[in-house]
Amino acid sequence: MRLLRRKGKAGTEPTRIFYASDIHGSEPTYRKFLNAARFYEVDALVFGGDLMGKLLIPVVRDAGGTWRASLQGRQHHLETPEQLREFTRNLDTLGFYWKEMDPEEYRSYEGDQERIDALFDELARDRLREWVALAEERLAGSHVKVYLCGGNDDTDAVLGALDEERFERVVSCEERIVPLDDEHVLVTVGYSTPTPWLTPRERSDEEIGKIIEGLMREVPDPSRAVLNFHCPPLDSGLDTCMKLDASVWPPAPVIENGQPVYYGAGSESVRRALHDYQPTVGLHGHIHESRGVARYGRTPAFNPGSEYGEGVLRGLIVAIRGGEVVGSQFTSG
Repeated sequence: MRLLRRKGKAGTEPTRIFYASDIHGSEPTYRKFLNAARFYEVDALVFGGDLMGKLLIPVVRDAGGTWRASLQGRQHHLETPEQLREFTRNLDTLGFYWKEMDPEEYRSYEGDQERIDALFDELARDRLREWVALAEERLAGSHVKVYLCGGNDDTDAVLGALDEERFERVVSCEERIVPLDDEHVLVTVGYSTPTPWLTPRERSDEEIGKIIEGLMREVPDPSRAVLNFHCPPLDSGLDTCMKLDASVWPPAPVIENGQPVYYGAGSESVRRALHDYQPTVGLHGHIHESRGVARYGRTPAFNPGSEYGEGVLRGLIVAIRGGEVVGSQFTSG
């Protein structure tokens, strides 16, 4: 007879986490995230924030059974249902929301930003509900749970879908301390420091620091904590991105001597938390192009990066046991 063991105790098998962030509404990328549970044989799926897409595309019906839409500066005339399906599949991969409407309905939205925002949130909330239902279906009968939270690009109105009811497999972990196994807990903060894009859930570094301190006071043993902080630590190499000029809209790259300027856009409060609390591991996203690892004393911090718009899932497998990382591997597929 096989000996049954409890996860997370020293001397037993480690708890394996699959981590990814910044899916931004992309349907195939999210499905790959859920499929990672079985493919990589992990015990938990942890998401690092930015569930929502960034654009809403009206698909306007014209006379004669055709459609027109604008995407990335190009006008599309869709003449057949097959062309419409192919176009909307592309929107789903990009993470954009779309709504088919007649010309009168389309005109009713023009110039009404409040109404546009309401429609955006409605479509985003519907997609998130579908994602939660899909997770419950795909993970049913397994021991795997998926831990979901928002990032700076998500809105509170949409994230409310995560708390509408109690789920079996989906855990809403935003600003909460939740167990990962018998000894490790997950601590999640989804905010970012201010960006040139004026996204919905930005906070000052001081405010982020206060949120972190409030949560960490409730953690029994910080060395057994997995910090799921959307914003990476400042000047860590996990936060390096192009500097943008916020005085113009849309923000434009800052150029010096003919070259773009790069800088660290992370959080000093996050850096300080990793340094002072020495948790098991730090998991971060937000800066898509800064895939890598940094170390703070005994604590490794990771950013797997993001290529959601191509339908590519960039992720990280991290194995933890006894408050330590005993293995890690970046993934892409």
